[in-house]
Amino acid sequence: MAYLWVKVFHILMVTSWFAGLFYLPRIYVNLAQQSEPAAQTLLIGMAQRLFRFMKPLAILTVITGLILFLGFGVGKGMGWIHAKLLLVLALLIYHWHCGRILRLFKAGTNTKSHVYYRWYNEIPVLILLLVLILVVIKPF
Repeated sequence: MAYLWVKVFHILMVTSWFAGLFYLPRIYVNLAQQSEPAAQTLLIGMAQRLFRFMKPLAILTVITGLILFLGFGVGKGMGWIHAKLLLVLALLIYHWHCGRILRLFKAGTNTKSHVYYRWYNEIPVLILLLVLILVVIKPF
């Protein structure tokens, strides 16, 4: 029964974290298009609050995932789990990079266009698709 509770909380944390990973770069698209200082201040404030909210979700996602892997043996001895862990590492790096971008916007030194951020916004979608394929289909 404990396994199922951890699994429920892991799915909840993953879903919540991904909501932030999908939306924060969308704010960056709007920031890159915006030249009005008041609007930029508002958007930067939104991005800061969202990023602060995302940090504990990322941490809880990793913790619950490790409990499933180390505590309950989910995926042990199977190749798909190693690929999934690599993708989770990529998501953590993406999350960190989102914070770096936020600091650039706060400093007024962003040089990327809204088109760049539109493409940047697709990275977590692709990673999520790959993770879902690995977890559901378990191809190896």
